[in-house]
Amino acid sequence: MNTQETESLQSTLDHQKDNFNAKADDQTKKVYQEGLDAIEESGITSSAKNIGDIAPNFTLKNAVGENVSLSSYLEKGAVILTWYRGGWCPYCNLTLHRLQQELPNFKAAGANLLALTPEVPDKSLSTSEKHQLDFEVLSDIDNQVGKEYGIVFKLTPEVAKIYEEKFGLSEYNGNQDNELPLAATYVINQQGEIIYAFIDIDYRKRAEPSDIINALKVK
Repeated sequence: MNTQETESLQSTLDHQKDNFNAKADDQTKKVYQEGLDAIEESGITSSAKNIGDIAPNFTLKNAVGENVSLSSYLEKGAVILTWYRGGWCPYCNLTLHRLQQELPNFKAAGANLLALTPEVPDKSLSTSEKHQLDFEVLSDIDNQVGKEYGIVFKLTPEVAKIYEEKFGLSEYNGNQDNELPLAATYVINQQGEIIYAFIDIDYRKRAEPSDIINALKVK
């Protein structure tokens, strides 16, 4: 393994953040920070599903149009449930790449990985193929499941405008809602109980794979 693969996921994400800060103009950075402040003020991290809660079941289509349910995967073992914002998000792409690398470790710990995204299936298929992902990528159209877990927020108009101009967010999500999920991660045991939760307003922070594995060890 090279250094990039052995460093923490957060270190990798921090490099991306440093690169952005070195290139972005002050106004963009200000708009993004105000967007994060608005999410924090909403109180979403307090109302989201958390450790000890029963994870709501769901059935969603994967990247090739097949129905996949949480309950069917829980019959096989624990489930790592993670959200990513879309293939347009560099922090999400770095995270997906790392999760793919860690997949053998997750499976050795008795868990399957499900990734949810508000992307429409065509976009999630593109993301899955681009990163050669061997885990399920499920399209949560209109963030319906994300809302059941309490992790969906509305972008500020200023952030939404940048995302639309730079990334074409409405095309990725198939709507004009300007809503996104937090980059949350849960570990769910076979009884459907959440035993680990990573919930943060900052999309540049993600659950560390080593923390996920530690949670699986005590499931």
